Amino acid sequence: MNESYMKTSKSEEEKKRLVNRLKRVEGQVRGIQKMIEEDRYCIDVMIQINAINAALNKVGENLLTHHTSHCVLEAIESGDGETAINELVDVMKQYVK
Repeated sequence: MNESYMKTSKSEEEKKRLVNRLKRVEGQVRGIQKMIEEDRYCIDVMIQINAINAALNKVGENLLTHHTSHCVLEAIESGDGETAINELVDVMKQYVK
């Protein structure tokens, strides 16, 4: 794939949103560590793990949307669409495992 597609351009607002979401996830993970250290009820810990998974899935969804509507579209327009689509399909196969 053309190296110009290996780095994407996200707006500062979009980057800030993603980073803030990841910082919340980081805080949630630390919270789970503390819950385990304090021998908290397993169900409560599992609920928090589910919340983290949902938050990470949302980050992935946002990145997928950006990648498809910007990076893949740009690759298609420049004639390198097949490579970009194959790359995206390979990543999606990893997501559904």
